[in-house]
Formats: sequence, structure tokens, C-alpha cells
Amino acid sequence: MYMTKRDGSFASPPRLREYGRGGLFGLLTPQGNPTAEPEIRILLPPASALLAARLTSSSPLLRQRLSDYAERLDEQIDRFEDIRFDAVGFACTGASYWIDPQDEQRHADAIAARKGYPMVTAAQAVKAAFEVLGVGTIALVSPYPEWLTEACCRHWERQGMQVSALLQLQAGHGEAHGIYGLTTQRVLDAIASFDAGAAEVILLTGTGMPSLRAILRLERERAMPVLSSNLCLAWALARITGEVGPGAESRLYGGWAERLAVS
Repeated sequence: MYMTKRDGSFASPPRLREYGRGGLFGLLTPQGNPTAEPEIRILLPPASALLAARLTSSSPLLRQRLSDYAERLDEQIDRFEDIRFDAVGFACTGASYWIDPQDEQRHADAIAARKGYPMVTAAQAVKAAFEVLGVGTIALVSPYPEWLTEACCRHWERQGMQVSALLQLQAGHGEAHGIYGLTTQRVLDAIASFDAGAAEVILLTGTGMPSLRAILRLERERAMPVLSSNLCLAWALARITGEVGPGAESRLYGGWAERLAVS
């Protein structure tokens, strides 16, 4: 079993595994998301292993799907049965915007106590990244429908962040799935003339939007941290099992450019 340290954190058992000796991670991602798994796999340390399960909902409405994902989180994570993960990530930032952050933390803590390993949501990971970087003012790039973008802004304002600039992307057809049709080039074209104003960091939100190649370019061009939901979630997971830090790719979390190049 996993042991709990005196400070409340988790101590992993000896990694006597065939695969994932550098870390074994679970990932829960929306059923139609084509981006979270490949990006998280690229970002995680090469000696780690990633096992994914799909968050499912029969509703055609995005708002209801997000609610279903959050409400059924215990059921979804139990699909992994008794796999002894180092941590599991919840790769659906949008589901967190409707939940009080303290309630979400209590739910994550309850899952951790029951399963014996930490459960990290993408929204929690983004907040932790803001804290590590010491930023309080953000420029938000959103691929969501406008109503979800509004919920996103309110979420970060409740978390004490100031949204100083907002870019609403035209994600494409379909309320629920437009984000999944985005490409790096479309994202970069939209951001080219975006004025981030007084922001200290640019956040590319949404785990379904491709972000890694955009981060590589924008970090150089904008000379400021550029984060994404997937970057922050992978960073939060990786730091549970080892030391992680900035690199040439990102002021938050580097070391993944070579893996991206061959993907």
C-alpha cells in the first residue's frame, strides 16, 4: 500500500514494476478528447507509464456532460480497479469551473484517502503553477463556447487571479466538440495580434486544445510564461515522483521538446 507521510503527502511504494518504474500515472479524459492523452504522454518523464480511461456521458449537451464527469468521478476512477498508481489526473478543466474550489479539493482528498494515491485535477494543477510562478494577472486564450469562457473567467477570479486580457477563439462547428477541431496553426494565427496587456502569464485553457507546439513558439516570442491545462497537469503529476523544473521549452516545465519532435 501507499504510505502517508507526516506532512500528509504520499510516499510511493518501491517501484517493482515491469513498466512505469519512473512513475505510473492514470488519466481521466473526456470521451471525445483527442489531445490530452498524447500531450500528457509527451510531457511525462520517459521512464513513466500512462494508463487512460474515458469520462463518459450520454448527454448531447456540453454543460450536462461536464456536470456528469465531475459527479461521476468516483465511479470513473474505480474503473482502474486496484492499479497502484503514483497519481491520477482529471484532464477536464471545464468541469471544475462550476465547482467551488474548496469542494473540489475535499473531493480529491477523499478519493486520495480511499484509493491510496493523489488525484489531481487540471484546474488544481493550473492554480499550483500560478503559485509556483508567482503570478496573479493572466491573459486567457479560450477555445470554449462563450458561456463556458465566462464560467472560466469567474473561476479564476474566485481563485484570486485577475483576467486582464481575453481571447475568445472561434473553435469551429458544434458546441461540444469545436475545441477538438483546433490545430496549432489556427491557435497561433489567432494569438498573433492578441494584446496580453499587463498579464504576467498566458493561459491556453482546455485539455482538448493542442498546446505544446504553440507553447514552444509563444514562450520565445512573448518572453513570458505560457501555460496550458495539459502542461500544468503533466507537471503536477510528474513532480509527485521526482524533481521537475523549467527548461528551454517552458518556464514552468521543460525537457520534452525531443519527444514532441518525434510525435
